[in-house]
Amino acid sequence: MATNTVRLHRVLRTPPDRLYRAFVEPGAFERWLPPFGFTGKVHSMEPVVGGAWRMSFTAFGTGHSHSFGGKYLELVPGQRIAYDATFDDPNLPGTMKTTVTLTPVSCGTEMSVVQEGIPDVIPVEMCYLGWQESLVALAQLVEPNIPG
Repeated sequence: MATNTVRLHRVLRTPPDRLYRAFVEPGAFERWLPPFGFTGKVHSMEPVVGGAWRMSFTAFGTGHSHSFGGKYLELVPGQRIAYDATFDDPNLPGTMKTTVTLTPVSCGTEMSVVQEGIPDVIPVEMCYLGWQESLVALAQLVEPNIPG
């Protein structure tokens, strides 16, 4: 794993378009992105290339929150999402870039996530664990096929 970079891979039992929507609909994004123990709130989201987004995570146990946001760099419905993010906290400097690639497969969608530029003060392994938790919540959101 490259320094300050997290790479994840999942196959989810859902079509690419539904998975894509989970990244660009505010209610969905705040539902699955926060790792376990956190709630999420999307404050703004303009899912167009160059559009801005902003959200915050709040630790449920302590009430401590941190906010962050950025711009959409690439949006190809059902195929690819790229966005950057910076934290409002000056102790978490730099800009991260997250790239998500969605590929249809026989049982759903193969998803690749690469997050680069993680601030030095965040241990990469903790970021990796947080992403794993987020992806569990993502699967719980997108995989059920509820009729009607």
